[in-house]
Amino acid sequence: MRTLIISDLHLGSITGADVLRHAEVREPLLAMLARADRLVLLGDTLELRHGPPRDAMAAARPFFEDLGRVLAGRELLIVAGNHDHALVEPWLERRGLEAPPPHLQVEQLLEPAEASPMLEQLAEWASPARVGAGYPGVWVRPDVYATHGHYLDCHLTVPTLERLSMGVMSRVLGRPAGEFAGVDDYEAVEAPAFAWRDAVARTGPTGRMLNGATTDGAWRTLRGDARRRGAGVAARLRRRALMASFAIAVAALNRAGLGPLHSNISGRELRRAGLRAMAEVAARLDLGDAYVVFGHTHRPGPLPGDEPGEWRPFSTAATPGAGARLVNTGSWSYARVFLTATPGESPYWPGTCVIVEDSGPPSIVRLLQDRQLAQLSRPPA
Repeated sequence: MRTLIISDLHLGSITGADVLRHAEVREPLLAMLARADRLVLLGDTLELRHGPPRDAMAAARPFFEDLGRVLAGRELLIVAGNHDHALVEPWLERRGLEAPPPHLQVEQLLEPAEASPMLEQLAEWASPARVGAGYPGVWVRPDVYATHGHYLDCHLTVPTLERLSMGVMSRVLGRPAGEFAGVDDYEAVEAPAFAWRDAVARTGPTGRMLNGATTDGAWRTLRGDARRRGAGVAARLRRRALMASFAIAVAALNRAGLGPLHSNISGRELRRAGLRAMAEVAARLDLGDAYVVFGHTHRPGPLPGDEPGEWRPFSTAATPGAGARLVNTGSWSYARVFLTATPGESPYWPGTCVIVEDSGPPSIVRLLQDRQLAQLSRPPA
């Protein structure tokens, strides 16, 4: 069986970063799907943090109708992430209404109508594909586990807004991430933060802080990438002052008990921090040495030129072969701060999928390497 896995479509993004909104961009993916037996949408399929769910659903409908046409009679599995956690929230809420629920496992397989009305609607649009849901992940094969990856925010050392939200919630609930032992712990800390953001977005478009625009702008300034090195003296001085203030702020967050956090946000450290955090999740979920396919960070890999050891952080000379073998799906949305004008030059270039066959390691295919940025970065109609 050939399984194709994609993640982070963010359909309905108010910024227009959801490239699969455009029919011509869907074509290479649909052609690939015609040769697959199953598709796994690995979370953040919908962008439910930018505004009311109806907006994201309307943007997603043409894509799901295309999936139904191409996958007729074959399997479509939908896994929720952090930006579309509302797809499974009704099911999570109902679990404990009548009696204490059993512990959440690493794989709960659900019928769409059991999960939520939104997921049921997506399944209807994707008919005649056979649609199911899984949370927080699914076993693609006995040695390949796929999950969105949002649990890694509980262990991340980069001070993202998501990481700070998890740190605050962990402190409030008295559940330190260093003591997590299963899915229940992650959900107890993360689900309340997701629910608050979903509630804010339900009434109308959210502001720059919640839709990511402010974060992208801060990242661009703090990273001081190559495109800004020709800036004038005043701009360089402002950046140095901001970097110094940022380091002081990170130190204050650590003193407040929200860490451990680091002020290094270089591209290399962003990658390494995400991989270390995901390896920590895999260990706490007892996934052994399985291949763990995840999204969330929008950076696919391992790619040619990557250090293999980064993708298996717990494997050392003293403990060879230990820990999960990490594979990232990349995304089907873009953030300009991580891209250049040269197609495919950035590892964050959208349009990546992971293919899992009956045996062998998962493989990475990048489908949009020939597209110009202008073809991808168009505002929604």
